[in-house]
Amino acid sequence: MLMSEGEGGIPAPAGLAHRVPDLGALELLLSVARLGSLGRAAREMGITQPAASSRIRSMERQLGVALVDRSPRGSRLTDAGALVTDWARRIVEAAEAFDAGAQALRGRRDSRLRVAASMTIAEYLLPGWLIALRAQRPDTAVSLLAGNSAAVAERLLADEADLGFVEGLSVPAGLDAAVVAHDRLIVVTAPGHPWARRRGTLSAGELASTPLILREEGSGTRQVLDAALGGLARPLLELSSTTAVKASAVSGAGPAVLSELAVREELAARRLVSVPVEGVPLDRALRAVWRTGHRPTGPGRDLLGLTRA
Repeated sequence: MLMSEGEGGIPAPAGLAHRVPDLGALELLLSVARLGSLGRAAREMGITQPAASSRIRSMERQLGVALVDRSPRGSRLTDAGALVTDWARRIVEAAEAFDAGAQALRGRRDSRLRVAASMTIAEYLLPGWLIALRAQRPDTAVSLLAGNSAAVAERLLADEADLGFVEGLSVPAGLDAAVVAHDRLIVVTAPGHPWARRRGTLSAGELASTPLILREEGSGTRQVLDAALGGLARPLLELSSTTAVKASAVSGAGPAVLSELAVREELAARRLVSVPVEGVPLDRALRAVWRTGHRPTGPGRDLLGLTRA
């Protein structure tokens, strides 16, 4: 592990900046993956091919794995390179969302939008909407408060947010709403779990009686699942974020019920397996919400319009 000098001359672990490639290197790797050629990727990035080769080699040394196989026919990702590229894509997308937020915060202080969103929407849908909003309103400062659906309603009713997004069964009292998207909950397990190898579908009774990895009470996911099954067993684990639930399921801790939006990559990579369930309605509407009588105007109205684009 890289070490740096800490207080009193005691070595301290180096930070992420020393262990994670910079954004330029990650963008170059994504270009190589998309174009299949280091030379074409270099031209797209506006650098020379030797500079691109040097940057890839430097990244390989930093990570300790080979990322690209080079040949006269072009450049091909290694297995490790394909995995790193998937991670790189998420980092670059997060950086774009970060940049969109930072650009918005630099706008005029009298032009602001306070958004509260439940976790699934905040993680998987809202970043794209905010990037599009920045293109329309570069001077609007956007603040985002993420929490469960119950917390979003509380923020709106306390006038701490202008516009909210929730994923529960119904519209909380005192709020108006509009459906902006649809989602489906699915049962997932690690590939080694017995449910992943079963041939038949899972019954509602089996699902209801099994301790699951669940979001906390007040989350939209928990509300939909509880209503669909008419009650749940005591949770195996109760966690406050979709990411934590997903990571626990991937580790093999037990089965979980998550938004299809949240597990697409894990299902494609076979880190999680979807388990079919018979006779359980797990579709749900995702809604924009605001205080009754206070329909969004200005940037809030524009953001609401972008959710339906």
